Amino acid sequence: MNRQISIIGCGWLGFPLGKALIKKGFRVKGTTTSKDRLALLSNEHIEAFYLKITSEGIMGNIQESLADSEVLVLNIPPGLRKNQKKKHVGQIQNAIPFIVSSQIKKVLFISSTSVYANAPSFQEITEETTPKPENESGKQLLKVEELLQNNSHFKTTILRFSGLFGNERHPAQQLSGKAHLKNAKAPVNLIHLTDAISIITQIIEQDIFGETFNASTTPHPTKQSYYTSVCKSMGLPLPSFDLSQKSMGKIVSSKKLESILNYQFQIKLQ
Repeated sequence: MNRQISIIGCGWLGFPLGKALIKKGFRVKGTTTSKDRLALLSNEHIEAFYLKITSEGIMGNIQESLADSEVLVLNIPPGLRKNQKKKHVGQIQNAIPFIVSSQIKKVLFISSTSVYANAPSFQEITEETTPKPENESGKQLLKVEELLQNNSHFKTTILRFSGLFGNERHPAQQLSGKAHLKNAKAPVNLIHLTDAISIITQIIEQDIFGETFNASTTPHPTKQSYYTSVCKSMGLPLPSFDLSQKSMGKIVSSKKLESILNYQFQIKLQ
């Protein structure tokens, strides 16, 4: 493997990932949808490219952003919370021909555990569990996973992250002060940015492609106890929960990842 990596999507996760890979001795090409961020990436020795991929087409030089790299980290969030009509599958369909025509041989796709369904039994979810996405974001992510894994021009590893937090970003901030929240007894599935970056780096360094991994830290406290505790520690108004309805949820297992990568999570949930 050569030491150059392309990252499509140098945002909240991709930017610190790029910096971490450079510290490991890799050369990094990174893309951003904001021309204002090009200098920020360049200042961290990331070869920066403006690139905006939509279902209608591509703006920017995708060929150069991929040129001479053997590994691609594909980190484009579905973005359906902000735009319910967004066609994430179409985005990736437009990008694939350029990946195929490049020197990319290995793709690491950042997906989500939202491809799995919740259940009242709080089922333990492994990579053997059949995905049954319940929302449009999960449905489109699953289609993208299949598109990439079925392409014979490169080997794809799917990395399904639970909710990401870190760097002053925490889902408790969105739940703070809200009332009648559902699923009070459901298990929490999250992963810290530090672990997310470390896991991606180890997959690349250990050359583990053609796999699917779940990534969610332990333990899995209940939504009510965890977010109440976090809001207290952050000095935020406490959320309140509707205890009259049966909670739905899941426990995402990362045992396969821990075993194959010999990985130990650095940030645990309290």
